[in-house]
Amino acid sequence: MERPCAWKSYNDTELAQLEELCGNYRTFISENKTERECVRTSVAMAREAGYISLDEAAALGRALTAGDKIYAVSHNKTLMLVNLGTKPLEEGVNILGAHIDSPRLDLKQNPLYEAGDMAYLDTHYYGGVKAYHWVATPLAIHGVVCKKDGTTVDVCVGENADDPVFCVSDLLIHLASDQMKKPAGEAVDHENLDVIVGGRPVVIDEAKDGESKEPVKQLLLDILSEKYDIAEEDFLSAEIEIVPAGAAREMGFDRSMILGYGQDDRVCAYTSLAAQLAVAHVERTSVTLLVDKEEIGSVGASGMTSRFFENTMAEVLELAGEGGGLALRRCLASSRMLSSDVSAGFDQLYADRFEKKNAAFMGHGLCFNKYTGARGKSGSNDADAEYMALVRDIMDEAGVAFQTCELGRIGAGGGGTIAYILAEYGMDVIDAGVAVLSMHSLWEVSNKADVYEAYKGYKAFIERA
Repeated sequence: MERPCAWKSYNDTELAQLEELCGNYRTFISENKTERECVRTSVAMAREAGYISLDEAAALGRALTAGDKIYAVSHNKTLMLVNLGTKPLEEGVNILGAHIDSPRLDLKQNPLYEAGDMAYLDTHYYGGVKAYHWVATPLAIHGVVCKKDGTTVDVCVGENADDPVFCVSDLLIHLASDQMKKPAGEAVDHENLDVIVGGRPVVIDEAKDGESKEPVKQLLLDILSEKYDIAEEDFLSAEIEIVPAGAAREMGFDRSMILGYGQDDRVCAYTSLAAQLAVAHVERTSVTLLVDKEEIGSVGASGMTSRFFENTMAEVLELAGEGGGLALRRCLASSRMLSSDVSAGFDQLYADRFEKKNAAFMGHGLCFNKYTGARGKSGSNDADAEYMALVRDIMDEAGVAFQTCELGRIGAGGGGTIAYILAEYGMDVIDAGVAVLSMHSLWEVSNKADVYEAYKGYKAFIERA
C-alpha cells in the first residue's frame, strides 16, 4: 500500500499555514539548541497561551477545573503541560511525548588545557555520534555555569554573525595515509574531539611578573573572567554543550525541506508543543511531555524513567479533587499516548538499508512505527491492533496524511524511544513522528509537509483520542 505524497493535496490556504508553521519551527530550532533553552522558550510560549505553573495553580486555593492550563518543570530540562478537560481524569488523558536532547559534545568537568601553543576544551560525546562528523566544522558553545554564590551564568557563543566560532581539527590528507585505512568508526578517536578555543598568548611583563607557563590558556581565562565573571574552577559546576554553529535553513530549490541541527527530536517536540497550545478546550485532558536524556536511555532525574511525570500527574489529580493512589493508577492505565519521535526517512543512496514497502518516505506525512527496537523487536513497545485502528480512524477523520514504517531493514540496526516507558503503566502507546534524513548527523533533514502533517496529527489526537 503506497501512501500518497502530501504535497499533492494542499490548496493555497494550507500551503500558507504550512509555511508559517515551518518558519516558526526553523526559528525555534535555530535559537534553542539545548534542553534548557528549549524548556525556557516553551515555558514562555505556554505562559503566553494562558498556562500557569503548578505552584501558581496550587496557590489559587481552589480545585482545578476544565479549561485550566498548567505546566511543571523538572531540573530546567524537562517540561510537562496539562490542559484540563471536561471528563474525569480517572478515565485517562491523551499524551504527546517528545524528547528535547540531541547528540552533541559535552565539556568534561576539567576541560581547559593548553598544548602546542593553542587552548583546548576537552569533551565527552553525548548520544550516538559519528566522530568524523565533528571535525573541521564551525561549532558553537551553549550552556550554563553555576557558581558557588548561587548565581547562574548563561553562555552562548558562536550563533551571531559577529561571534567567533570554534572547531575540532582534522588531520590533513597529506599525512592521513594510516587514518584512511581505518574503519569509519575508528578514523577519529572520540578522545580527540577537543575543541580549539584560543591561539594567542597573554602579554605580561616577564621582568615584573615572571613567565606564564600557559600563556594561551591564561588569556582565555582572562577573557572568561572579564566577559562572564567565571574562573577555571567554575567549570566544575557547569553544563556546557558543543553544537553545530548556525541557523536552520530551507533546503532545495523548491524550499520544500529544512536543514538543521537537533531535528531528532525537536521537530516532534515543537509540533507537539504547538498542537498542545493550539487546542483551547478538550474533553479528555491533554498532556505534552518534553523530556531529557532519551539519547542515553532516558535515565536520570530529567529523563522519562524518573518519577516526574507520575508525581506531577498525582499533583494534578489532587488539585482537581480526584486524588488518591488508585485514581492515579486508573488514570495512567486508561491513558493514550503518541510517543512523538522521528523515524528514518527512506534514502535512495542507501536503499539496501531499508525494506521499501515499510519505509518512511519524505513528504508522505506523519510516520507511525508500530514497533521499533532491534533484531526481534528487542526493547520496543509493540502497539496492539486495536489501538492502531483507533489511530487510523482519528487521522483519516482529520484528513491527516500518514504512513506506517519500520526503522530500517531487519538486522540493519535499530533504535528506541520513550514509548516503552509509558507503556509500563498499561496505557496504549505508539510511536508517531517525522521522517528524517541523516539522523544524528550535525545537520539533519526534514520535509515541510511532514512537519505540517505531524502538527495536524498531534492536534487531532489531542482533540479526539
